[in-house]
Amino acid sequence: MPDVPRSDRVLIARIGAAHGIKGEVRVKAFTADPRGIGAYGPLATADGRTFEVASLRAAAGPASDMLVVRFKGIADRNAAEGLNGVELSVPRDRLPPAEEDEYYHADLIGLAAIAPDGAELGTVIAVHNYGAGDLLEIAPKRGETVLVPFTRAVIPEVDPAGGRVTVDPPAGLFNEE
Repeated sequence: MPDVPRSDRVLIARIGAAHGIKGEVRVKAFTADPRGIGAYGPLATADGRTFEVASLRAAAGPASDMLVVRFKGIADRNAAEGLNGVELSVPRDRLPPAEEDEYYHADLIGLAAIAPDGAELGTVIAVHNYGAGDLLEIAPKRGETVLVPFTRAVIPEVDPAGGRVTVDPPAGLFNEE
């Protein structure tokens, strides 16, 4: 199984396209309250840059996790366009503890995926959400990665302290060749 390193940082947002000509950008927030990203203090990138939220508002449209944000020091469209795709994180200690049956994506990545009978299925390498709920991406020992719904029916047990999730997949989802 791949060894996925744990981080003391938690991804809370991803910058999207520029919005207008005054340096604003669209931002997809991964927090329970999208507008809360401004309360976490400076947001950092993987390469060490930091950004402070100067202003934010909900973006127009049905996606409740989309914001229009102006960062301090980003004053025009050219600067804003250069941020497209940048991921923003904060130190874990700035976040509240997860509630019961809630997990930070960072706590799921790297967990072993185990079948109910104890068989190793692979390792959780990512958590995705394409609009219909969270999906765990699991890398098996061999073959293509597999996406499974992060629901109690498919993932009946999550044990971050034990380093594993129990996965009860539909028959044939994992190729046991």
